[in-house]
Amino acid sequence: MLQTQWEYRTLKYKTGGFLGGKVNQEELDELLNSQGYEGWELISCFDTSMTQGQSKDLIMIFKRRV
Repeated sequence: MLQTQWEYRTLKYKTGGFLGGKVNQEELDELLNSQGYEGWELISCFDTSMTQGQSKDLIMIFKRRV
């Protein structure tokens, strides 16, 4: 029986604004859609916390079959 094999990709999305934390939704949608068109599936997303609830980056992990 063959096992499904996966490859993974990690992307960092920089937030904007003076202190960070601002997400350009259209830009993020374009990034996510471009990965989807290449066969990548988003499996996890988290932020890198700074202070007072601000986020410097979003870290996204994708997978697709090999």
